[in-house]
Amino acid sequence: MGTKTQPQLAKDNERRIRANDKEFNSQFKYHNNYIKTSKYTLLTFLPFNLLEQFQRLANFYFLCLLVLQLIPAISSLTPVTTAIPLIGVLTLTAVKDAYDDIQRHLSDSQVNNRKSKTLRNGKLVEAKWSDVQVGDVIRLDNNQFVAADIMLLTTSEPSGLCFIETAELDGETNLKAKQCLMETTELGEQHDLLWSFNGEIICERPNNLLNKFEGTLIWRNQRFALDNDKILLRGCVLRNTQWCYGVVVFAGVDTKLMQNSGKTQFKSTGVDRLLNFIIIGIVLFLISICAFFALACAIWEGLIGQHFQLYLPWEHIIPQEMVASGATVIGLLVFFSYAIVLNTVVPISLYVSVEVIRFAQSFLINWDEEMYYARTQTYAKARTTTLNEELGQIQYIFSDKTGTLTQNIMTFNKCSINGRTYGDVYDLRTGELIEITEALEPVDFSANPHHESDFRWYDRTLLDAVRSDEPHAHNFFRLLAICHTVMAETVDGRLEYQAQSPDEAALVSAARNFGFVFRSRTPNSITIEVMGRLEEYELLHILDFNNVRKRMSVILRRGNSVVLYCKGADNVIYDRLHGGQEDLKARTQDHLNKFAGEGLRTLVLAERRLTEQYYNEWRLRQQEAALSMDSREQKLNVMYEEVESDMQLLGVTAIEDKLQDGVPKSIANLQSAGIKIWVLTGDKQETAINIGYSCQLLTDELVDVFIVDGSSVEEVEKQLRQFKESIKIFDRFRPGGSETLNQYNSDSSMDPMGVAMTQTSAFMQDPNGSTIPQPPPAISVVTFRWDAKIKDNKGGPDSAECTDLFGDAEKSEDGRRTAPSVVVDESTGFALVVNGHSLVHCLSPELETKFLDIASQCKAVICCRVTPLQKALVVELIKRAKNAVTLAIGDGANDVSMIKAAHIGVGISGQEGLQAVLSSDYAIAQFCYLERLLLVHGRWSYYRMCKFLRYFFYKNFAFTLCHCWYSLFCGFSAQTVFDPMFISVYNLFYTSLPVLALGVFEQDVSDKHSLEYPRLYAPGLKSELFNIREFIYSVLHGAFTSLILFLIPYGVYKDGVSHNGYILSDHMTLGAVVATILIVDNTAQISLYTSYWTIVNHITIWGSLIWYFVLDYFYNYVIGGPYVGSLTQAMMDLTFWMTMLITVVMLMAPVLAYKFYLLDVHPSLSDKIRQRSLKKVHSRVSSDVRRTPSSRRGRRSVRSGYAFAHQEGFGRLITSGKIMHKMPQDFAFPLGLGTKKTQALHNNLGDGVTKKQTPSISHNHNNISSKNNNNTNLRHNHNNQIHSSMADIRHDGQSSSDMNQGSASTDELSPRAPCQDLDTINL
Repeated sequence: MGTKTQPQLAKDNERRIRANDKEFNSQFKYHNNYIKTSKYTLLTFLPFNLLEQFQRLANFYFLCLLVLQLIPAISSLTPVTTAIPLIGVLTLTAVKDAYDDIQRHLSDSQVNNRKSKTLRNGKLVEAKWSDVQVGDVIRLDNNQFVAADIMLLTTSEPSGLCFIETAELDGETNLKAKQCLMETTELGEQHDLLWSFNGEIICERPNNLLNKFEGTLIWRNQRFALDNDKILLRGCVLRNTQWCYGVVVFAGVDTKLMQNSGKTQFKSTGVDRLLNFIIIGIVLFLISICAFFALACAIWEGLIGQHFQLYLPWEHIIPQEMVASGATVIGLLVFFSYAIVLNTVVPISLYVSVEVIRFAQSFLINWDEEMYYARTQTYAKARTTTLNEELGQIQYIFSDKTGTLTQNIMTFNKCSINGRTYGDVYDLRTGELIEITEALEPVDFSANPHHESDFRWYDRTLLDAVRSDEPHAHNFFRLLAICHTVMAETVDGRLEYQAQSPDEAALVSAARNFGFVFRSRTPNSITIEVMGRLEEYELLHILDFNNVRKRMSVILRRGNSVVLYCKGADNVIYDRLHGGQEDLKARTQDHLNKFAGEGLRTLVLAERRLTEQYYNEWRLRQQEAALSMDSREQKLNVMYEEVESDMQLLGVTAIEDKLQDGVPKSIANLQSAGIKIWVLTGDKQETAINIGYSCQLLTDELVDVFIVDGSSVEEVEKQLRQFKESIKIFDRFRPGGSETLNQYNSDSSMDPMGVAMTQTSAFMQDPNGSTIPQPPPAISVVTFRWDAKIKDNKGGPDSAECTDLFGDAEKSEDGRRTAPSVVVDESTGFALVVNGHSLVHCLSPELETKFLDIASQCKAVICCRVTPLQKALVVELIKRAKNAVTLAIGDGANDVSMIKAAHIGVGISGQEGLQAVLSSDYAIAQFCYLERLLLVHGRWSYYRMCKFLRYFFYKNFAFTLCHCWYSLFCGFSAQTVFDPMFISVYNLFYTSLPVLALGVFEQDVSDKHSLEYPRLYAPGLKSELFNIREFIYSVLHGAFTSLILFLIPYGVYKDGVSHNGYILSDHMTLGAVVATILIVDNTAQISLYTSYWTIVNHITIWGSLIWYFVLDYFYNYVIGGPYVGSLTQAMMDLTFWMTMLITVVMLMAPVLAYKFYLLDVHPSLSDKIRQRSLKKVHSRVSSDVRRTPSSRRGRRSVRSGYAFAHQEGFGRLITSGKIMHKMPQDFAFPLGLGTKKTQALHNNLGDGVTKKQTPSISHNHNNISSKNNNNTNLRHNHNNQIHSSMADIRHDGQSSSDMNQGSASTDELSPRAPCQDLDTINL
């Protein structure tokens, strides 16, 4: 009984799967491939949803209140007043939750009903994804998503290779090679053999490690090791492979993709959490008030009330014998009575109204035509209706890169050949640059039979140079056509390329369109077609690319000549060029800086002509190193360094990783709004940094870009400590402090137009390499801006960047101008780049504080090579440690865990995968729509909700506290001052619609101004519009209103007599008068609250006032209410109108005075914008950061623009023949290489005499003695490009006459100098 069977024991420790054996696998009860993201079923919806709703404190509070109202002895109000609203809010919320869950069910159904080809009983049948079981053999075709985690059995490619794209998993678009066991390749696509395959797989339990798999295959009494190269994961896409078969190892929730998805968390807004806290406070306040009134009632009954039992008899349940005990019981009952009477301070209608407002705001998001993407016909969609106002409080944005910021499209944009740049188009008449748009006619390549119709190039001079046989252009494109690992194949008579990375595809495609067509390759040859003539080269060596070498080379022989072609990072190639090219290098470097400044990805091309004698000697030494048993990798690297030297510079390629439209502008505006943006990507470091510069998340004006790439805790800690010191030194000597202003005040002759200076580097290194601080810099960069220089604006500003937007320089009372504010350039600062292996240590408990300390002081943070789970951990860290509101945006399955972890999850719809959208709270088609989603809809939703809550609490306290003042005059008996029906419908009929219209339509400024002035978003970051202070203000305002509302009519009508002699001092008249004045006051107050009037506002506000009189008449005269005639008689007397006028004036006068005071003395940014909207003051941000080609052409950068998404290993696959469609033994390199052959000869390359195949080359990317430091691999030292002259600055602070010329001449230069020499800081 206590022993476990063998299958159970195996299940606890490992996973055992037998292919095509459903009976064996079923005993382990493995999960099937069914995916479920929904929360409810038909049976569980009602109980689970009610349980979830009553977890809200307010709902539970009203449930308890309803129970109390069912007790007649303590309730003076009917239970209907609470029951109907409570049932309404529960029903409304349940309907909304049901709608959301139905959408999840539909999304799940769409995924689960995808078709997959599965082997059943020896036949290939189509089955739903949800029907796929562990152990099934499934077939995948090219460009098809992998349905589950499978072990690769056989493929259509030679040597059992297949290629996959893992963008859904890690964000990388470059292809990865997977290879099955050679023993299983013999199965081919023979279904009988595949069905008879009965191998047993013993592997690890389900986990979230994407790059690790350990297992063993037992087949034919042999054991075969399984690793990650044999596994295809769910979410990958099969590329460049016709078909493959595999055995399902993990299915459904056990797949590594789903293991990385994270758990769905219940999300609530900050306003919700604050409301819960406020409700607790209100309940405590209510209890204390009720206790006070209960005590006061007991005392009153004991001292006074006992003598009036003839008129006010005690209830029969109250002891009559002892006055003290009777009074005590009455006081206890009154406690609960007041709890019911005063419950309207937290009315259930508040939550009904909040849900209605959020629901309506969600439709406004869904219907926004400005967020409609016509290309995919996709609208923005609010997939949840409970988080709208949280969009207005986002402090951190975590964004994926691939597919979110970029389009996954690489284009050959520009190039530099022999010191001349190509790609820009000039007007032949004026010589000016022409902006490249879709309207511009591209160069016609139709004369080339191999051209690609979608290739776009606009500079005809390059095509003319190629056609005129310009040797440098020919060498340039010949290198692009030869130096790569692309495979060519003919499909339907059309030449197609299979590239491992999109970068290589773009380069080979460019060479093809310019007439240098890569035709085919074998393990030891490569054939290209140059302007219609075939050229064949013997491929001697491929010196493969890796992340340390940052270059790739091929050594070729054609005829009697041997040549090395090399392409790689600029700093790597420049160090390996021979002398005598200084002028060419300088001009090319200038082009590199220009390309890098435009955000293009650059590669430098070079060649070296080798003599036959040198090559033979080098080859012998290289073979000796390859056969060495000791330090083989180091020796091979030495040989590669030797041959890759003394090269001749050919040129530079510039590829654009196309960003989505409007990304740079959106990022700039979001940063201007005070939101910090982090990019979390699975891509390489260089690629991530390049995109950072391309989208202007990183700029050349940054003081420094810190790179954390340590592989151990100690290394990472040392790097973080160094960066912390750098930030401290910069902050210590940051210009713009009080000393600067004091200097200005003491020197009235300073030129107000501005002073531009430089600051020396804040740190330097001692001989031991440690950082030591330098003395304070002598000069700091300070920019003084005077409004007076903008005469058209009459002293108005030119920026909306700061809170004091329109008040940079003010006049004092004596007419003199006060000191101008010091404007610090927000583009300066620091950025942080963290590698995935270093991020593991940064997230550890001992380093997370230091990491956060540095990251929080950086303008931008980029985390590269991160796993999906690490993305979620970063988001959780910021949520926990910074207590910040976070938003995560992504488009793939690798972003799901991050989207679920953040307060707000945004999915990019219209992309290839749906996983991100299915898990998101909001779906948009393009990243640029995030700007409008936050700065317009998010800010409006937060602004409206806060305004709604302030007014709602005000009107309810003004209404409810009238009972408190009345209790002083009614013996604390819980008698209500108002008609019970008025109490029941006050929030439902009389005041609900105006406040709903306020919450749905209100706006302080237009959507255009919201985008123009991003700083309008700042109040939401600090929760300034609704917080404890604002709540207390609303309560005090409501208490003051209730006091005036009650006392003035009470004073007028107490002992009052009309002109007809009628007595006015009756309870019903007083209640009707106070209720009427309350409604009029509410109407006047919300009229002041409303900034944006629509027809709906007019109808609801004025209609509610009329509706009050209509309903009061109908209830009292038609239905026969107890207050019949009270209001009518009161309105017939002048006393009523004068009382109402005096009361409303006394209530409105302080509000108007305070409002005008704020508007005149302390205006908000929105007030200033409204006041000056007619002057059309534009935001500097929106106009300056727009990433148009004309503005990009003017930028220069001294950083490296290198980024190459290639991966090591494909060179070895080529030279070994494994990647070829014919087996290696079938290849033979023909004789007569170097001669021009006909097309017929090209098609029969295998008929010649064979040569011995060169051995494959082994590479090392770990053991390199020199490693680039944190900052130097981003930029080079070009001291001659930085010019700062102290002579240009006068001692009196004024700029010299050459100042403007100097700044103009240096506009083409980078404002960022090498770290070791000089830091120019523009502030």
